[in-house]
Amino acid sequence: MSQALVLTNARILDPSRNLDEVGTIIVGDDGRILAAGADARNQGAPEGAVIRDCRGLLAVPGLVDARVFVGEPGAEHRETIESASRAAAAGGVTSFIMMPDTDPVLDDIALVEFVQKAARDKAVVNVYPAAALTKGLAGHEMTEIGMLQKAGAVAFTNGRQPLHDTLVLRRAMTYAREFDAVIALEARDRYIGAGVMNEGLFASWLGLAGVPKEAEIIPLERDLRIAGLTGARYHAAKISVPESAEAMRVARRRGAKVTCGISINHLSLNENDIGEYRTFFKLSPPLRTEDDRTAMVEALADGTIDIIVSSHDPQDVDTKRLPFADAADGAIGLETLLAAALRLHHSGQVPLMRLIHAMSTRPAEIFGLDAGTLKPGARADITLIDLDEPWLVSKDAILSRSKNTPFEDARFSGRAVATYVGGKCVHAL
Repeated sequence: MSQALVLTNARILDPSRNLDEVGTIIVGDDGRILAAGADARNQGAPEGAVIRDCRGLLAVPGLVDARVFVGEPGAEHRETIESASRAAAAGGVTSFIMMPDTDPVLDDIALVEFVQKAARDKAVVNVYPAAALTKGLAGHEMTEIGMLQKAGAVAFTNGRQPLHDTLVLRRAMTYAREFDAVIALEARDRYIGAGVMNEGLFASWLGLAGVPKEAEIIPLERDLRIAGLTGARYHAAKISVPESAEAMRVARRRGAKVTCGISINHLSLNENDIGEYRTFFKLSPPLRTEDDRTAMVEALADGTIDIIVSSHDPQDVDTKRLPFADAADGAIGLETLLAAALRLHHSGQVPLMRLIHAMSTRPAEIFGLDAGTLKPGARADITLIDLDEPWLVSKDAILSRSKNTPFEDARFSGRAVATYVGGKCVHAL
């Protein structure tokens, strides 16, 4: 049991109820919300409750990050479940889905249970395992989807690896449909997508092999067709070009059960940020043009893109301090997800309600998580945000074990000043 909590005078923004009003949030000693809204101000505080005046702060459902890579087991020097959870809490993230790209791969029940136990024992936020769609992420033989889902897997994915065998994909989607399971894949053709940055004039200037848009569009359109054929729930984990957004619209008009996400990096950065071979900007999919970035922001605003993810992917100096073409893909992002997204609010490009919906309510809906809402009875996962607080991303202040952020020394306005999980404060400035 936790201590009862009352947050007063907060601006409460709850996309699950389309609610935006100044009011009070009351949390019982069971960690569940008793009331949240303007009318809650008239209710008495539970006996012994901690009372916090949140005047000037925004209270939202705790953020849900649906794509987080963690080193444990196998690469704990890059990130552990515990360190990732503390980084998440600092960024206002109260729940995240952990990818199966570990050593060993999360492709059997024992490993899914290991993640759950480690999270219960060490994590300060909610950690949900995604299981491998194919054994060893090799793309040849599908895993036991039903048994893994029963063990606690909330989605099935091939992680960083593309799935090229269309017959395996069709069989997996057909099987997953029977369990109403979500299959989440990165759309990437490893043959025409074997380059290291976006294909174009800038790549030519740098003398680097390029990745054309078609390396994403072609496998995505295949996946969407197979999803329509099988009736499965399909989630495009990370799209990066407007043609992919249009493919999603077309698939939905055909009746396919499809959703998609985008990395905050592809809403905030473009290929020019690579500069003189800066490897912290080497990502998959690669950073695209500024026109692509602005088109994706528009697709987020109009709801074509369902969710925003950090795509938190810790890499150490051995994999990043290399020539650009040899460096590993990936960047950390749990601690900067919210602040980078708030740039879109401050610029007027995406309404605040839509931003929080894409980072909390919608991912909880897609993956069936107990999160993303401030409704009475819901678990009290709450993020308090100061929308205007200026801060600088300092390498020394990063809580993740790895420091490979593309936002090093970036100046932001707005951050999480307190994070509550089940009514318990797990982060406070």
